[in-house]
Amino acid sequence: MTRLFLVLAALLLATATPAAAAPPLDVDGYVRAYLDHTGLPGAAVAVTHGADVVHVAGYGHDATGAPITASTRLPIASVSKSMTAFAVLQLAEAGRLGLDEPVTRYLPEFRLADPRGARITVRMLLDQTSGMADSAFPDLKLPQPHTLAEAVSRLRDAGLADEPGAQYHYHNPNYEVAARIVEVVAGQPFAEYLRTRLFAPLGMTSSTTVDEPPADLSPGYVRAFGFEVPVSEPDWFTGGSHGVQTTAADLARWLIAQRGGSGVVSPASVALAHTPAPGRQYALGWAAYRPGQLSHTGEWFSHTAAQILLPGGYGVAVLATTGMALDNDAETLAQGLATLLQGGSPDLALPAGVVADRVLAGMILLSVLLAALGVVHARRWAARRAGWWRAGLRLLPCLLPPLVLVLLPDLMSVVFAGREGTFEQILYVWPGLVAWLGSATVCALVVLGARVWALAGGTARLRREESGETTGVVAWDSESV
Repeated sequence: MTRLFLVLAALLLATATPAAAAPPLDVDGYVRAYLDHTGLPGAAVAVTHGADVVHVAGYGHDATGAPITASTRLPIASVSKSMTAFAVLQLAEAGRLGLDEPVTRYLPEFRLADPRGARITVRMLLDQTSGMADSAFPDLKLPQPHTLAEAVSRLRDAGLADEPGAQYHYHNPNYEVAARIVEVVAGQPFAEYLRTRLFAPLGMTSSTTVDEPPADLSPGYVRAFGFEVPVSEPDWFTGGSHGVQTTAADLARWLIAQRGGSGVVSPASVALAHTPAPGRQYALGWAAYRPGQLSHTGEWFSHTAAQILLPGGYGVAVLATTGMALDNDAETLAQGLATLLQGGSPDLALPAGVVADRVLAGMILLSVLLAALGVVHARRWAARRAGWWRAGLRLLPCLLPPLVLVLLPDLMSVVFAGREGTFEQILYVWPGLVAWLGSATVCALVVLGARVWALAGGTARLRREESGETTGVVAWDSESV
C-alpha cells in the first residue's frame, strides 16, 4: 500500500509540474488579439526560454494572400546586424582580426573624405561610434551600391560627423564595412560565410542574406488612413546591415544561441555582443534601450522585425508584414509579448501611425472646407486689400504648404534623428502625411489663384471706372460688397 501511495504521489507531482518550455500565459491568444485589434495583416512569432522553444507560429497572411507560417521566410532588416556582429566575433576569436585594429589593416581601400577615418577601428563599426553618420553621408538619398566592395569604395566621398569613437550614430554603412571585412578576412562571399559558419551550425537552414531585395519577395504593406496597402520593396542596398531573410523557426534557434551555448562563438563573445560600453546603450548588434532588456529592431519599407532578450531567460522574435512607419508593428507586438511573459497585462493599442492618420484625415477635410470658403469669399477678401503689395503679403501664407511639401525630406530628417531619405521613401513611411500636405498644397494654390484673380478683376474694374469707360456702376470697394 505504501509503495502504491508513493507511485500515485509521484504521478500527481509529475502531472502538476509544468514543462520547462510551457508559456506562462496565452501567447497565441495575445498575438491573435493584437492582429484583430490593430489590423496587422500577418506576423510570425518565436518565443524561447533558455534552450527551449516555447512557441513558434505564423498568423494572418502576406500581401499575396498566402498564409504566414513558422517556416515563411521574411526579411528581418536591421536585426541582421546582430548576426554580422557574430561573424566578426568569430574571426576575432580565431585570431584572424582584432576588434581594436584600424579598419584599414584589413581593407586598405577603406578611405573617407575625412582623413580621421583612418582611425576607425573594427569595434567602432560594430558599436556605431565610427563617426560616420547620415548627417555627413546621407546613405539613403545617394545612388545605391550593388556589392559590399562597392559599398566600401563609395565612402571615399563620406565625411565624419564626429571624432572616431566619440559619439554613437546609427548608420547602415558601418555594418556594410564590417561585412566586407568578413569577406576579405575569410576569403569567401559574406552570404556564403553566414550560411556555412553561422546559419548551418545553428540549424538555421532557411536563412540567407541578400545584397538587395529579391525579385521573388512577397509584397508587404504600408498603412494609410486605416487601410493596408500592398507594396513591393524598393530597390536599395541591404548587404551586411539589413539583408538577412529568415523564418520564425530559425529565429527561435538564433534566440537560443544568445544564451551562450551556441558553439558558434564563446560565451565571452556573446557577453561582449550584449554589453554596451559604459555610458552607452548600443553594444555589438544589440542594444540596451530599455532597462532589463536587450533588443534590436529591423525596418524595411514593406516589412518589420524585432528581437528581445529578457532577464528571466525568455527570448522573443517577431516578423511583421507592415513596413517602416511612425512605430514598428513587430516591435510593438514583441514588447507586448515581453510584458506578457514577465507576468504583466499588455494593452492592445492602435499603432501611432493609425491614430495620426485619423487626425490627418480630419485635417484634409478641414483644408478642403477652408479652401472652399476662401474661393467663395475671394472677391470680398480682395476688396478689403488696398494695394497689391499689402495683398501680396497676405497671400504669402498660401505658399507655406507647398514649401513644406518641397522641404519634407529635410524636415523629416529632424524627426528621425538625422536619418535622411527621399520623397519616395517618405511616401512609404507615412503616406498619410504626404496626402495631407499634397491636399493642403492644392487647396492653398486654389485659394491663391482665386484671390489673385479677384484682385486682378477688381483692379481692372476700378481702372475702367476711373477712365470713364463704365457709367452707372457703383465703385467696387469694401462698402459695396
